[in-house]
Amino acid sequence: MDNNAAAVKALELYKVNAKLCDPHPSKKGTASTYLESSTHSNSASSEQQANHKEAHALRDNFKDVTHLTEEKVYEILDICGEKEDYSPLIRVIGRVFSSAEGLVQSFRRSKPHTKEELKSLQGKDEDKDEDEKEAAACSATAMEEDSPTSSSSTRPGEGSSGDNDVQKLAPDEVSVDIEAVRRVYERLLSNEKIEAAFLNALVYLSPNVECDLTYHNVYSRDPNYLNLFVIVMENSNLHSPEYLEIALPQFCKAMSKLPLAAQAKLARLWSHYSAEQIRRMMETFQQLITYKVISNEFNSRNLVNDDDAVVAATKCLKIVYYANVLGGDLDVEHNEEEDEEPIPESSELTLQELLGEERRNKKGPRVDPLETELGVRTNDCRRPLIPFEEFVNEPLNEVLEMDKDYTFFKVETENKFSFMTCPFVLNAVTKNLGLYYDNRIRMYSERRITVLYSLVQGQQLNPYLRLKVRRDHIIDDALVRLEMIAMENPADLKKQLYVEFEGEQGVDEGGVSKEFFQLVVEEIFNPDIGMFTYDEYTKLFWFNPSSFENEGQYTLIGIVLGLAIYNNCILDVHFPMVVYRKLMGKKGTFRDLADANPVLNQSLKELLEYEGSVEDDMMITFQISHTDLFGNPLMYDLRENGDKIPVTNENRREFVAQYSDYILNKSVEKQFKAFRRGFHMVTNESPLKYLFRPEEIELLICGSRVRPAAADRFRGFWETLHSFGEEQKRLFLQFTTGTDRAPVGGLGKLKMIIAKNGPDTDRLPTSHTCFNVLLLPEYNNKDKLRERLLKAITYAKGFGML
Repeated sequence: MDNNAAAVKALELYKVNAKLCDPHPSKKGTASTYLESSTHSNSASSEQQANHKEAHALRDNFKDVTHLTEEKVYEILDICGEKEDYSPLIRVIGRVFSSAEGLVQSFRRSKPHTKEELKSLQGKDEDKDEDEKEAAACSATAMEEDSPTSSSSTRPGEGSSGDNDVQKLAPDEVSVDIEAVRRVYERLLSNEKIEAAFLNALVYLSPNVECDLTYHNVYSRDPNYLNLFVIVMENSNLHSPEYLEIALPQFCKAMSKLPLAAQAKLARLWSHYSAEQIRRMMETFQQLITYKVISNEFNSRNLVNDDDAVVAATKCLKIVYYANVLGGDLDVEHNEEEDEEPIPESSELTLQELLGEERRNKKGPRVDPLETELGVRTNDCRRPLIPFEEFVNEPLNEVLEMDKDYTFFKVETENKFSFMTCPFVLNAVTKNLGLYYDNRIRMYSERRITVLYSLVQGQQLNPYLRLKVRRDHIIDDALVRLEMIAMENPADLKKQLYVEFEGEQGVDEGGVSKEFFQLVVEEIFNPDIGMFTYDEYTKLFWFNPSSFENEGQYTLIGIVLGLAIYNNCILDVHFPMVVYRKLMGKKGTFRDLADANPVLNQSLKELLEYEGSVEDDMMITFQISHTDLFGNPLMYDLRENGDKIPVTNENRREFVAQYSDYILNKSVEKQFKAFRRGFHMVTNESPLKYLFRPEEIELLICGSRVRPAAADRFRGFWETLHSFGEEQKRLFLQFTTGTDRAPVGGLGKLKMIIAKNGPDTDRLPTSHTCFNVLLLPEYNNKDKLRERLLKAITYAKGFGML
């Protein structure tokens, strides 16, 4: 027989429990697929007898075991239990689990996972057919790629016996019996001596695996090599202290060397795991990162970016993160269409090229390679298996030198790692700081280009985006000026904003811009203007589908929002979350109605849950009505001749989906596209989309809604402030900082200075909103302090020079 025929025959005999024959005198014991054992044939009967005894001795000591199956483990375990000596099992585990060849061959299964088996990976179906489970121990199947490369070397995949051709596997399947591995770990890890064998074996295994992946391209030769990572990661004790010092860091370094295709394979496989299993793996890598951070003193001279263990663990955590995304509630279909007209390039581009300053990110915003390989984005995930917030590592954020990390992010060198390439591990405050550096450097770049332009072509120097506005005509002045800039040279929007109120002496160091944005927002979102509608129940604004304003006005509003982020200003705007999802490229669906229009959402939800006859009892058709700005009813057909198509129990889901699509997308398509275009004019080259999720974009624009907290030595002042009402506290915050919102991260991140400004006087308190400084005279009693402070914050509009 050839090898394949013999394997088939062996399986057939195994199924019927055929009695094993004694080893043939001319053959030695079992050999690994990867390791070929030389055979010796002797004709003398005495030598045959000696070989026969030797074979039995090897069998007793399990020295012939080069890879493991579930049954083999239990067999050895039972024998060791009878003798009360587990040293043979410990030696076998040490030998197999320290060998890449042996581990790759271990715990193989005979068939691809069925749908039921994939469910069992989530812990829902623990019962598996015994015959199939036993067959998995004896048959080696391959993954979807062949292993054509052959060599005289005996590295994994180089001398395999062709079992890569046995069977093709799906992108989310491996040839290892995961359930069998879990059962084995469950029985063995309760024994401390056996657990130590796993630990020591991993220390020996990891450097060799790292070498194989780095220098020998082993995965491309044999994709089954991925099995060893699957098997090791099933060890539920990986996060225990014994592993953190040496074993786990070395294993993470090896795992981080996996090629992109292998990482994607792992992510797809793990996406079938339960939330608890994803959380266990996430906590394993998080534990290592935290341990390394708190056990070292990282600073500007000793960067956490240079710690191999932290970097490797973060890269491994990325695989788990995308498994968490893939395994969650995905919506990959409802995507916003790209702008038909590309955002115009700067007219300064030619000069930049002449100066060797070709525009950064000219090919578009950065995209994570693993995200591209998997064909999924974080924003496609409505609800992950475990919350995104659990992937944030706060100790890492505290020691990260963001200015250095941003430099590594922009330079993209292989020898310097940037944690901005793994934004899921960063909190909103840290990412906001990275965005701040990006914006500032872009501003300085535009300023430098402007200076060079003036030198080369003799043009007037204008390094800032200057807006001179009249307080009484702020909308007309600002939007007309911004419209001209957007048409003539959009690159000027990337310059630092400098606002000047006509007739006032205020110098814009940030505070004047804050008030400018606040006044613009108050005017634009005034319901009387009619650009946005206001919902009294949700306290949120929405685009007015029947607005008389042209698309240009909405484009300018988008520019204002983009400028606010670009210039690190917080706005008092109130949009439903679906607006930020749409800005990030996702269309609104029925699920977004709960936030945007809860009344309609409840009605449609009741329609879906109605148990009677929808057609007979509700008499609804695919024609809907809504009112315009003046309260006049407008009809709209969700389908052609919608008034003649009744909504039934069978088509009600389609009706709900199309109704939601109309309200959130089609009815405001022109307004929103113009709004988004303006927003992208400012942020198109920014890493905004790469770093932030929609809820974090809202946080960037609007800040946190919190109230001031009292904790300072100025007891009388804070007692007075605490006696204020909610609205008065908001006015105080706006008076002192230029906005009534807290920065990203809450008021704990707000640096506010209260400075004494002379002895008792009748003068009002003043503030430097550019620097968040409150100048407070030393009033002689609390009543006077309260009266003066209330008057200052109530009539706080305008800037003057002290």
